[in-house]
Amino acid sequence: MLYLQIFLLVLGLAFLVKGADWLVDGSAGIAKKCKVSPLVIGLTIVAFGTSAPELAVSVTSAINHSTDISIGNVVGSNIANILLILGLSALFHDLPVQKSSLILDLPALLVASALLIGLGAWQNSLQWWDGLILLAVFAAYMTILLVQARKEQKRMLEVDAEKALEEEAEEEAAPKGKIGQWFARMKQKTWFLIALVVVGLAMVVGGGTLLVDAAKYIATYFGVSERIIGLTVVAVGTSLPELVTSVVAAIKGETDIAVGNIIGSNIFNIFFVAGVSSLFYPLTFTTANLIDAIVALGAAVLLYALSLFKGNKLGKVSAVVMLAGFVAYYVYLFLA
Repeated sequence: MLYLQIFLLVLGLAFLVKGADWLVDGSAGIAKKCKVSPLVIGLTIVAFGTSAPELAVSVTSAINHSTDISIGNVVGSNIANILLILGLSALFHDLPVQKSSLILDLPALLVASALLIGLGAWQNSLQWWDGLILLAVFAAYMTILLVQARKEQKRMLEVDAEKALEEEAEEEAAPKGKIGQWFARMKQKTWFLIALVVVGLAMVVGGGTLLVDAAKYIATYFGVSERIIGLTVVAVGTSLPELVTSVVAAIKGETDIAVGNIIGSNIFNIFFVAGVSSLFYPLTFTTANLIDAIVALGAAVLLYALSLFKGNKLGKVSAVVMLAGFVAYYVYLFLA
């Protein structure tokens, strides 16, 4: 049985890698065709899609009264998303942080992180009414984001169409082989781009689910506690869609998708995943959970601070700082 789980873990990883590749290609293509900023696509479609494993795991854990896994999954995923995933992505390509993110999205993440700590510490748990508060704030944020997207769409429609076509032609130049040429032609069709997003998303979520289930089995097999499983195996496992999607996006130069994916996923994790999970069963907030949530807030503060330097870009130095922070946190987890 252990060998079967190892096989499923590898299969899940393969699905994640290829699915993320198609998801990024499809999302970037749709953004260009609809004249919508890739940042908005990253903050919405890609972020929500790659957060689906967190939603499934946390809600299922809440229903089964495994609240340490529910909280650990949300908080641990947010820590991994910033310190590990953005850290790795920044190693491959400088990641510019848009001014709109500095004004709206990152402050929203800071508010979400602080609100989670406040509500959790208030009654040492997240009750159903706390969940409603989180969901209400999430609805307000999404409304602002959609209004912003409409303004962005109008602005992008004013861009010279000829120039846009020339840039697109350069990007799609000289595909290799018959399959590459066919793929390049098909990517001009809107229905094919939508299919790429749907299939890629299904592969990312399915691969993530396979990998997490297998990893949980392996961790339990070796006798690891529920909180540690939630913060490490499950958190990093459910963050793998974000990891692969953001790294692939960074390699492809779609840096707005890479950054937007992480910020959007973290906001979604707190407001929606934690909010919905608490509707099913009160999520106990222990002292250890509180410390982990404070670390997640610290990671968000670090991201905002690093974004203010080097022309609002996350470069190699930022990557090293974030990855060092991730290693330090994991050392604390296993030595505390």
